[in-house]
Amino acid sequence: MDNKVVQTLVYAFNDLDCAAYRMNFRGVGASEGEHDHGIGETEDMLLLAQHAQSEQGPLPVFLAGFSFGCYVQTRVAQRISAKQMVLVAPAVNRFEVAQVPANTLVIHGEVDDTVPLAAVLEWARPQNLPIALVPGADHFFHRRLQIIRQLVTSACRF
Repeated sequence: MDNKVVQTLVYAFNDLDCAAYRMNFRGVGASEGEHDHGIGETEDMLLLAQHAQSEQGPLPVFLAGFSFGCYVQTRVAQRISAKQMVLVAPAVNRFEVAQVPANTLVIHGEVDDTVPLAAVLEWARPQNLPIALVPGADHFFHRRLQIIRQLVTSACRF
């Protein structure tokens, strides 16, 4: 929740006048529970989406995630309707990340050594899914976070 990539996504959606919600996954930070390999985390995220809709009303939903969070968001997207998805450095080499809608924005760093670009291309290729490649960016997009923000604010529209 406090990761700089996640915070950048929140800022980008705030720039778009969206109400942005984020949470720590189980066992991260001060959250309770233990890592549940995406199963419990998906249920937690669905509860957060339900809470957000009770606070904000029936507004369009954008789902965004970073690394493991991308895996969780693709699982959430199978159960709720989302206007668009944003996946940053999707951990396709570590989890079975589902197919995503054609309008999904995928952002990846050129020199990501946690999730190799080749793995993301292999996952995206059968879906004919374009990838926004950030030159010189590693997994955490050090010194390139503003590019994520620009890409999101340019690509996501109501």
